[in-house]
Amino acid sequence: MLESALILASTSPRRRELLRRIGVQFSVAPADVDESVMPGEPAEEYAARVARDKARMAMQRISAGIVIAADTIVVLDNEIMGKPADPGDAERMLMKLSGRMHRVITGVAVAEAGTGRELVKTAITRVWFRHLSSSEITSYVASGEPLDKAGAYGIQEKGALLVERIEGCYCNVVGLPLSLLNSMLQEFSISLL
Repeated sequence: MLESALILASTSPRRRELLRRIGVQFSVAPADVDESVMPGEPAEEYAARVARDKARMAMQRISAGIVIAADTIVVLDNEIMGKPADPGDAERMLMKLSGRMHRVITGVAVAEAGTGRELVKTAITRVWFRHLSSSEITSYVASGEPLDKAGAYGIQEKGALLVERIEGCYCNVVGLPLSLLNSMLQEFSISLL
């Protein structure tokens, strides 16, 4: 049973929907932080740091509850791909991802307001794109779907048509690895089951 109030430090409709689908009651306290990559910062450390920063910012505005924050990135080779700046940037990202394997990394932070206790972990899923034609990329970008998503695609929508296979947590690719989140919340005496 959930005894503490859960607060999602995110405006992501995908994260909200994932939590709703499993019956989690939560409130939303968005946290905007600087998401610039520090020089030489490894991708996993970057995702974890941004998630932690979001949780800490959200905690400053509440007096009680458990904050959940996350940051999802797409990594091809060593390039961190966040959300595309514009349609041209989305096309560039998709061309690079075409026919290749990339990693989706989500940093997850769970923090307790009042005590400041926090836990930060990352989940990694490997995703293989099929070879995409220029017209497929143009059509997908024209749909508008890629513009607010890391790596310029959403696996839970039309972006599923680009994916050949995945290895790891599907929910991680959507934006919130639920199994990892459940195990983290258990350390705060909260079970999602």
